[in-house]
Amino acid sequence: MLELTGVATVADLAAVLRRLRLRQARAIGAHRVSYRALAKKAGWSHGIVGGYLSGTSLAPADRFDALTQLLGATPAEQRALATARDRVEELRRAAGPVARPVPRHLPPDVAGFTGRVTELAFLDALVTPPVDGVRIVSVTGTAGVGKTSLAVHWAHRWRARFPDGQLHVDLRGYDPGAPLGAHEALAALLGGLGIAGADLPADVHARAALFRGETADRRLLILLDNAATAEQVRPLLPGTASCLVLVTSRDSLAGLVVGHGAARLDLDLLPAADAERLLHALIGPRVDAEPDAARLLARRCARLPLALRVAAELAAARPTTTLTALAAELADERRRLDLLDAGGDSRVDVRAVFSWSLRQLSAADARVFGLLGRHPHTDVDGYATAALAGLPAVQARAALDRLSRKHLIRPLDGGRYGMHDLLRAYARDLSTVDSDGSLDRLAHYYLGTACAAMDRLYPAEAHRRPRVPAPATDLPDLDGPGAALAWLDAERACLIAFARNAAARDRAADAVTLSVTLFRYLSNNHAEEALSLHSTALDAATRAGDPAGQAEAHNGLGGMYLVLGRNDEAAAHLERALALSRGLGDHAGVGRAAGHLGMVQLSRGDFRRALPYHEQSLAAQRLAGYEVGEARALNNLGATEQRLGRPERAVQHIVAALAVMRRHGDRDGEAVATVNLGDASLRCARDAEAEKHYRAALVLFGETRNRHLHAWAWLGLGRVASRAGDHADAGLHHRRALEMFREVGEHNDGTASALNGLGAVALAQGRPERALDEHLAALESARLGECLDQEAFAHVGLGWSHQALGDPRLAREHWDRALAIYDDLGLPEADEVRARLSALGRTG
Repeated sequence: MLELTGVATVADLAAVLRRLRLRQARAIGAHRVSYRALAKKAGWSHGIVGGYLSGTSLAPADRFDALTQLLGATPAEQRALATARDRVEELRRAAGPVARPVPRHLPPDVAGFTGRVTELAFLDALVTPPVDGVRIVSVTGTAGVGKTSLAVHWAHRWRARFPDGQLHVDLRGYDPGAPLGAHEALAALLGGLGIAGADLPADVHARAALFRGETADRRLLILLDNAATAEQVRPLLPGTASCLVLVTSRDSLAGLVVGHGAARLDLDLLPAADAERLLHALIGPRVDAEPDAARLLARRCARLPLALRVAAELAAARPTTTLTALAAELADERRRLDLLDAGGDSRVDVRAVFSWSLRQLSAADARVFGLLGRHPHTDVDGYATAALAGLPAVQARAALDRLSRKHLIRPLDGGRYGMHDLLRAYARDLSTVDSDGSLDRLAHYYLGTACAAMDRLYPAEAHRRPRVPAPATDLPDLDGPGAALAWLDAERACLIAFARNAAARDRAADAVTLSVTLFRYLSNNHAEEALSLHSTALDAATRAGDPAGQAEAHNGLGGMYLVLGRNDEAAAHLERALALSRGLGDHAGVGRAAGHLGMVQLSRGDFRRALPYHEQSLAAQRLAGYEVGEARALNNLGATEQRLGRPERAVQHIVAALAVMRRHGDRDGEAVATVNLGDASLRCARDAEAEKHYRAALVLFGETRNRHLHAWAWLGLGRVASRAGDHADAGLHHRRALEMFREVGEHNDGTASALNGLGAVALAQGRPERALDEHLAALESARLGECLDQEAFAHVGLGWSHQALGDPRLAREHWDRALAIYDDLGLPEADEVRARLSALGRTG
């Protein structure tokens, strides 16, 4: 019978469910019962099952009963479990509501909003919730028809009916770059609900489950703007009818209508009367004075709200010009741009309005506007505009300000400007040939400034980065690491878009240069962008037949996959980088690839295989004459020697490496080496010295912002605290490390190490069942990343946990498995396990 007297929280209940899962696996002779298998049997999603078994959410009573039955609970256990579940729910209710943030994220209401009476009434009718199901309405129509304006205006009218808040996210479905992924969109939505950073699950399904849990039964209005497809929207939907979801899109989103019962509001062009009223709201008495001209103007603006607003702005800027004259200018169809690609539908002919708007600009401002269309990203600052236009930055910013006042671009935070996608397309079509070298100037600016920023942040690696001439244009202030980091953070998306654009224009060298230049920066917490950039560089170099560029890109991808714990993918790229670098006689490239391959083996726990890679890396870096690379190889050798049980030799290597790193200002490398020195000191039983090294590393990592490596210092402090018997601090340190690993998307050796540490803490505190849960989770992570040493460590912990729970047979099974792994790896921990088995009457 299950022990349930201490179950008081959702986490406690989830731990019991996981024990049932383990018991069921043993009963059916399986290694484990997977979440996917349970989800398939129950007819639920994998994410929902994961939420229940991880303690993220409390299953409703009916689902809880079904789950316990699937997990093999006896009828008596099912009744006891149901009682425990009800008790947890009552305790949560008795604790009272937790103060939650109330998001108010709606964009400002639209000035001069006019018309759309029928459409507003349609939306009004949706406020009363149906009996069941999520309330979803998709507002669809062509670009510029006013979908967002209508949705925002209506949302402001009814926001009081949604007291738990209003959320808004721009899904960028029709931006020139990639649409906003569900991973990022859920981060934004959950952030509005007060969940961010380490509290965010890395897995998109877990994020979606968490979002549904957080929005359940809350009266929220959720505006999902500019969706590309129904698939983009589905993970962002709440689970209960208490919420109302507004989605705007140019797509019909038929999948939401068919699959989710969404109501669809197809937004057509403004009726003629409403178009005239909109003009009246914007330019007032001039419409009364020339009603026929206003009607003609509205018709020639295709009754499209965006075009009407541009026309009104132009009319306001030319107070002495009659509306008749302005409408006559639009009559010249030869001056209009081609129809939008919508099957020849003249109702979406808005380009003529944009060309007319451009004629009101000075030649200099018109040129800047056209050049903005060549920029590869959706927003830009004054310095990049200056590079495009070949202007001083002060003149470029003044031009941007004038274009903003003409509503041709819109101001954003941080001195940046964006452009409506129709206007971007129009600007881009003004001149498709780079006859004035604008893109070359932009390339010099981005590459040169990125190189300068990286030199400020990581000066020790300056000479391994490509040398790029200083741009012949004004540059932002990069005086110090803080300013350099701020520039890279602000321009990160632009730099990635620039690399894609360079690759598309057969400028492989630019994409590769940026990939190599930004490697260290992107490796610190920017995994998705890093993989995107290095993949772009690899594709470009492959098409260009550039083996050196391919080697660099493979090295970049391998290094990033290593950070993420995706060891098989890392090894594949790094083996290719190693082969290419050898063929090129590139000693530095050989050193980087071999060093990373050694780190893959370290991550897997195969330290004997790691050793020759690091020795090869050291030799190659010495041939290349790269002292910092040599120091990093020495540090990696030290880490490997320490794990093989030779800590004194490890200390020699690491101390030598630290001297070089400090001389060259390699703060990132120094931080890693300091952690490794702490590990070696701990292996030598010099705990106070180890703690000093770990705390010094924390300070260094605080400077470099490397969250992934930062976590290893917290792990070290956790081990020191455990050895000192300070289990409370040990638990806090291991928990912090675990949160950091999950924050950066690492789910293998680091995560497994932290979970194993938490298991050891729980066991020392007399909580063997909790220890069992932690070590089981560690075992799963270790197997996922083929981290053999952590897999063995998990088996050791599971053995101790079962021993404490009075099951010596299972304890022996786990210790046998640990011994086999340790023996295979040649690790000294094998002797400790063998001694334990011998004490139980078993021979090793």
